[in-house]
Amino acid sequence: MPNPLHLATFAAIVDAGSISKAAARLGCGKSVVSRQLARLEAELGARLIQRTTRTLTLTEVGEAVWLEAQQIERSLSNVEQIAGQFQQEVRGRLRVTCPRPLGQRYLVPLVAAFSRAYPKVELTLQVEDRLIDLVAEQIDVALRVAHLEDSSLVARRIADNPRVLVAAPQYLEHAQRPQTPQDLAQHRCLLFMSGNSVWDSWTFQRDGNAMTVRAQGSIRVNDGLSLAALACAGAGVAVIDRLLVAAELASGALVELLPEYRLNPGPPIHAVYPARKWLPLKTAVFLEYLQAHLFEDGV
Repeated sequence: MPNPLHLATFAAIVDAGSISKAAARLGCGKSVVSRQLARLEAELGARLIQRTTRTLTLTEVGEAVWLEAQQIERSLSNVEQIAGQFQQEVRGRLRVTCPRPLGQRYLVPLVAAFSRAYPKVELTLQVEDRLIDLVAEQIDVALRVAHLEDSSLVARRIADNPRVLVAAPQYLEHAQRPQTPQDLAQHRCLLFMSGNSVWDSWTFQRDGNAMTVRAQGSIRVNDGLSLAALACAGAGVAVIDRLLVAAELASGALVELLPEYRLNPGPPIHAVYPARKWLPLKTAVFLEYLQAHLFEDGV
């Protein structure tokens, strides 16, 4: 099968009237054009052009091939223009995925604003907690709250993930505010669980010293937003990612407890995407938008 590039070069030679003029039009050396013509003739097993020092004359086969080669040249030119448009203008289909708590609290409003800024992007948002195979499911960008292992994915760190100890004002009306981590033994603790594991070992640090308390409570939940809602409802105290309760802390719906102590942070937030030599403009712009706006009010 003939090489489409060789066919396009052949068409350029005929249109220009000479190999040297075709080389100038294509922006390459005369020897390169001559080699591509020779290779095309070898691929077809036929001479296409009778060459003299002054003129080029198409053979009978050359005339027939030229008619088809013109279509190849136009198609390649169209492909180049299409690719150029997509790299010069933010447009096209963009598939994004993220965990549910992060999506509902932060990514949904960001996607709405991004869509207003870039209306030619057709954006699909998948909000779910399962670990998605980006390549198999053709995902452009995924937000992940995790310590990432080495893989074929490219990761961009978006934000750290500090944790806080919180309770609702109505809970504190009937329970004495803790002064030290040990005081939590007298409180109802809301426990986060993942699978069969319950996160009831809470480590606090202050002045270089660490202390771990075993949280006790009768309510367990496997969802971050539900944990935040339980705390807001006055069900007890909770250790939770600050990003999930930033709005409630700002409004006073929740109060931070033991602020002089530092809790071990949660896994950082990354934007990950498949490794590519040429990153589409739509993806690059969305990544920059994420970096600039996802947590612009702080967490």
